Amino acid sequence: MIRRHGASPDPARHYRVRPGAYAILRRDGHFLATVQADPGPEVQLPGGGIDPGESPQVALHREVIEETGWTISTPRRVGMFRRFVYMPEYDLYAEKLCSVWLARPILRLSPPTEPGHSAVWLTPAELLVALADPGSRAIFGHWLRTEG
Repeated sequence: MIRRHGASPDPARHYRVRPGAYAILRRDGHFLATVQADPGPEVQLPGGGIDPGESPQVALHREVIEETGWTISTPRRVGMFRRFVYMPEYDLYAEKLCSVWLARPILRLSPPTEPGHSAVWLTPAELLVALADPGSRAIFGHWLRTEG
């Protein structure tokens, strides 16, 4: 069973399953995160939805480049969680199935290409406090205690 974080689902709502892939990106003792301006600002692990026919790893590479401008290598899955949310940009109630991967940021190609996103480098303590999503916070905190 995949652990749920955040609000309980509303039994009166229909939620569409939306798989996603998100990255913990460490380099020189800091972590690369993304700040999404709208509806935030929110600090998030870089990542997002997996498109139909796309593997989690391909989605992870694509989303990290879009949200941070960085390429990554050697992704390794470190956890999963689910959460029930309303996604206003899609007018969609979603059950997000989130896989979280540890990867190395390799090369900055450009600023983020996804509108409303900016890349930031944070210390482990700063990231743990700043992450808006409780599932990402829980997995990052667990990873820090066990592997970090």
